[in-house]
Amino acid sequence: MRAIGLTLLFLLVAWTSYAQTSVGIRGGYTTSSYTYQASPGSRANSVPGLGRPTFAFVFEHFNAKNAGIEVNFQYLSIGFAQPNGDTAPILINETEFNYLKMPLLSSFFLGKSGRFQLKVGPHFGYLLNAKDIRREFENSNGGILPPFGGVGNNPKKLMYGLTAGAGISKLFGKSTLAAEVRFAYDFTNPESMDRVFEISSTNLEFTLAYLFQVKKLKQKD
Repeated sequence: MRAIGLTLLFLLVAWTSYAQTSVGIRGGYTTSSYTYQASPGSRANSVPGLGRPTFAFVFEHFNAKNAGIEVNFQYLSIGFAQPNGDTAPILINETEFNYLKMPLLSSFFLGKSGRFQLKVGPHFGYLLNAKDIRREFENSNGGILPPFGGVGNNPKKLMYGLTAGAGISKLFGKSTLAAEVRFAYDFTNPESMDRVFEISSTNLEFTLAYLFQVKKLKQKD
């Protein structure tokens, strides 16, 4: 609720100030990876992640000083594909988490019709569902990531972390095309049953966006 309130505040400020406001869509591809500790004091393990398409609705607002904000309402799929080591045959446990993610980013740019942009800020999200796509091996001694998509697994719903991005954009009249790379570190530990001590994830996004100007920058005299 707090994140929704902040978003509404940003929207209100944007529509009532003398600035350039654009809305649009963003889509592309994202890859993720997971790091976890099975128990306190144990060695941290990294497991391969999943690659999935992603898309978002974008709200962008710039003021006269080459800085502004960007809010995204994004559908994001991340997860892991953990192998059973080097033991043949190679078995895989694969789990996918589908989130509604909302980055709240400060945005800075250089240039006029052609821009270089930097963005950074927190993100929040809500877990829509978790799916255990494959569960091909178990480890009775622990040390592997548990299932999250089964009945009674009850993964935590809230997501929070930090997002940063860099990209280029080109203005065509009232339209803008933008290419961007984003990196996000997520502090969310989806485990709610104390089967794993700690889990964190990262994801890398490669996206293209199309924005349409809905409010023009008012030039000062």
